[in-house]
Amino acid sequence: MGSRALAAAVAVAVAAAVVAPAPAARADDPDFISIGGGYFDWNRQKDEAAEFRLEYRSDWKLWHIKPFGAVAGTSDGSVLVHAGILLDIFFGRRFVVTPSIAPGYYNQGGSDLDLGHELEFRSQIEFAYRFDNRSRLGVAVSHYSNASIGDENPGTESAILYYSIPLNVILGNDD
Repeated sequence: MGSRALAAAVAVAVAAAVVAPAPAARADDPDFISIGGGYFDWNRQKDEAAEFRLEYRSDWKLWHIKPFGAVAGTSDGSVLVHAGILLDIFFGRRFVVTPSIAPGYYNQGGSDLDLGHELEFRSQIEFAYRFDNRSRLGVAVSHYSNASIGDENPGTESAILYYSIPLNVILGNDD
């Protein structure tokens, strides 16, 4: 999936969810800690690596949009730190599509992959299954881009498998 197609898919999903009525399933979703792992630079294959992520996804909402923060690292030393917004779109009780976008900091580390600037934007779409305790298992495709603010904008993609755990479950108060 190219960066324009991913950006278009995220924009359409956000627009549809903002104008759609909020299903009851959305009303009681908790904060999440999301753990992810996958394949960095799978599309271009210039400097492939494993990517690992840790995210906090808030339950606080403005309209239907929620904030999140993420830190990611690759097996070849790159580090990415992002903060942005996401939108959970429910299809029944079990299936959730989550588009998100976030500006962030990229440090190349030991990687050979120069993304052209320290400021990188992550756009992502995730497809997840929601369990009875609200935890989720999902797959996501992400695109990193500096939006042409650098001299070069090679961009890259990641494919990530996520497990999102409600924060109240982690803290032991899963009432």
